[in-house]
Amino acid sequence: MKKFISLFYALVLFAGFTTVAKAADPIRIPVLNWSSQIVMANVMAQAFEELGYDVELVPAESATRYEAVRVGELHVAHETWQSTMAKPFYEAMDKGGLIDAGSHLAPTLEDMGVPQWVIDENLCPGLPNWEALKSPECQANFATPDSEGKGRWLEGPYEWHTDVMPNRLKGLGLDDQWMVKFAGSADALWAELAAAKKEGRGTVIFNWTPNFTDAEGFVFIEFPPFYQGCRIEDGGSVETTGCGSPIGWLKKAAHIKFPITHTSAYKFYTKMEFTSGNIGEMANYVDNGGMTHAEAATAYIANNRDQIDLFMK
Repeated sequence: MKKFISLFYALVLFAGFTTVAKAADPIRIPVLNWSSQIVMANVMAQAFEELGYDVELVPAESATRYEAVRVGELHVAHETWQSTMAKPFYEAMDKGGLIDAGSHLAPTLEDMGVPQWVIDENLCPGLPNWEALKSPECQANFATPDSEGKGRWLEGPYEWHTDVMPNRLKGLGLDDQWMVKFAGSADALWAELAAAKKEGRGTVIFNWTPNFTDAEGFVFIEFPPFYQGCRIEDGGSVETTGCGSPIGWLKKAAHIKFPITHTSAYKFYTKMEFTSGNIGEMANYVDNGGMTHAEAATAYIANNRDQIDLFMK
């Protein structure tokens, strides 16, 4: 009889835990506007669904997602790049509600550069040293119909970094020879790479590593070294803002209650540490392979099943 009662209470307790798990809110994952971030969001979504959770992929903006995580509108921010996202990340942590959930195994760099073929064809002798950009001959090879006779830097969407690159041109004394234009999306950057190669003209373009372009060959321009406070938004001035970008970390943020409300998912999330090669693979499925983001996530999981299973343990 006692065994029967114990079994009865065990079943009741198990049912209670199951009810709690089912009653948990859907895990809300932000979707931004570059391939690796979106594919990784889908990898997480598919893994969380394997763990029994409901998931929502929520369109979001890069900087404002940290406040959304802090107040619980989102549960995670899974690609936090030090060079451009550290400030809103730490500001949200200081306010309370957002926690550091660890880092990926991938050093990062976000900056302006050129595809390898620009170097090979010597369109700007002296690159990757930034001082090569002072040459009028170099600048002429990077002019476009919309650049008013100047060489053009094609940045990512304005909301990614706002005026960092226009300020850098001023700080380096290059704003009379070069101008910044902003792409509407990451896809527009890759379209520019293809168009410049087809037209035989140079292109200075914003890029990052890890990315699918690592395999194809991309050279980052070597600007004056970054130091804390050199950028205007961090207290610097026009005289100091010519600095480059830091080689940094790639962190994960989470809502403070995520470990309690979605325990198994949070354990997966903290163990989820992707390498540069992993992240480049995710982007490559979309940007070179033509897959949808969901298809790319499915392919990544299938090709890296042992890794995903390890994160789930």
